[in-house]
Amino acid sequence: MRAGTVEGRVSSRERGSGTERLLRRQAGVISRAQAVDAGLSPDAVDRRLAARRWLPVHPRVYRDRAHPPSDAARVWAAVLWAGEGAVLSGVAAEWWHRPVGALTGPVTVTVPRRRSPRPRPDVEVRRRDLPAADRMSLRGLAVTAPALTALEAAVESGVSGARFHDRAVRAGLDADEVSRAYSRGLGCAGSASMRALLVGAAERSDSVARRLLVRRLGAARLVGWRTAHPVPGLGPAVAFPQVRIAIQVEGWAGHLDSDRRGADAWRRSVASRSGWTVLRYSWQELTSRPAVVVAEIGGVVATVRRAC
Repeated sequence: MRAGTVEGRVSSRERGSGTERLLRRQAGVISRAQAVDAGLSPDAVDRRLAARRWLPVHPRVYRDRAHPPSDAARVWAAVLWAGEGAVLSGVAAEWWHRPVGALTGPVTVTVPRRRSPRPRPDVEVRRRDLPAADRMSLRGLAVTAPALTALEAAVESGVSGARFHDRAVRAGLDADEVSRAYSRGLGCAGSASMRALLVGAAERSDSVARRLLVRRLGAARLVGWRTAHPVPGLGPAVAFPQVRIAIQVEGWAGHLDSDRRGADAWRRSVASRSGWTVLRYSWQELTSRPAVVVAEIGGVVATVRRAC
């Protein structure tokens, strides 16, 4: 009997430490289901609420008074309230990936389409079945993956395509992965806005890529090239007119969709039928190995000149 009493006391301490660990990990926030799973009885939860030790934030989600209110607590409370399958999204997810400054506005969460939680103050709910590639766990919280986070946060905050491109480049986001994240959400709410955002980013990245190419060619001291020479199909392009070589650089978002790829292929075919050789390079090639790109261009130009 005595052993049973000791065992019960040990279990009680273990249960208490379980809730404390959750509170520390979750910025002082805990759900009723978590508390019960950690070993507290429903009556014990109610006693904490009655004593104002735990304060309600959302239905069945509480904040321990020992932990001050914070943006992290708002985030945890929203995701815990949203329940099974909920994923932090949008501007709030961007803040969670890089918690700098204050988190303003409502906390956005994405829930599976089969679920329809009622709206709550300070929480915006989206319904979408997120593929595994678009979600991850970060510091214990389910959150959208970086590429989708960047897209949704930019749309949510009204960022222009040019600004999105610059932010994405500074953040080191991979253009192809951002395009794939957009493609996985085709037809979902917000996908039209994402497309407009990416079109603007592609236009910005194309001009940035051309300027970067021009700087590289100038630094390499190659001669005979022009920055805006008219090339059939391509229009004004960086080109070596004497040897009819044009250079096409796909910007950061060069693989936006099949329509864009098809149009690019058609323009190259027009140039080729007009006797032009088109050298193609990606944004990644131009930025990660510029010396190799410039050396290859110089080698092709020299070879054609010798053959003339």
